[in-house]
Amino acid sequence: MSTTELATDTVLIVEDEPKIARLVADYLTGSGFTPHHVEHGDAVLPWLEERETLPELVLLDLMLPGTDGLTLCREIRQRWPKVAIIMLTARVEEVDRLLGLELGADDYICKPFSPREVVARARAVLRRSRAATAPEEAPEEAQLSLDDEGWRALADGHDLALTAVEFQLLRVMMHSPGRIFSREQLMDHMYRDHRIVSERTVDSHIKKLRKKIAEVWPEREIIRSVYGVGYKYQPEE
Repeated sequence: MSTTELATDTVLIVEDEPKIARLVADYLTGSGFTPHHVEHGDAVLPWLEERETLPELVLLDLMLPGTDGLTLCREIRQRWPKVAIIMLTARVEEVDRLLGLELGADDYICKPFSPREVVARARAVLRRSRAATAPEEAPEEAQLSLDDEGWRALADGHDLALTAVEFQLLRVMMHSPGRIFSREQLMDHMYRDHRIVSERTVDSHIKKLRKKIAEVWPEREIIRSVYGVGYKYQPEE
């Protein structure tokens, strides 16, 4: 297709277990979404190519017959970057793999999950996606900006006086809002000489970074912890 547009509140469910797909589809329908279901990995890309309008969101199972979810995520992100993606995974151990491959998924949900959680995550991801693609307007709310040349972070124009390591951490997370970074991934960006440091060192730098941001925005929490995984930059719910 030469041109494609996004359909309103349309969700493609890529899941090879019919019972799970039907349950999720019922909850999405009841919440105002229009769900479609594809159960075989090889059918996903042809289905998307045939659409005059793309779904806004793809709920993508990791383990599929045919083309696997990791490959599909990479391909969808490259070809249709505006389509949001939530990965579904059956094992918690796979979370690190999802993060490490930098696939570009907007979120992930571990099985077994509540259909209500899926609906809530879908709404949150779509809010972030729409906010990212909305036309820029005159800033009315608090803003955080980076001065790469001066290695400065400015919160509403106030210099946060970050160290080089703190600036690097903030820049990496701000580049991918909503994405969860493991401590190991953040360590790779902290020190260019690849020195060996403990994960507690990351926690210490994050704590100092949060404190400096809180001095300007005491009621905002934009660097958030994800228990057992790592940290993410999340400017809004």
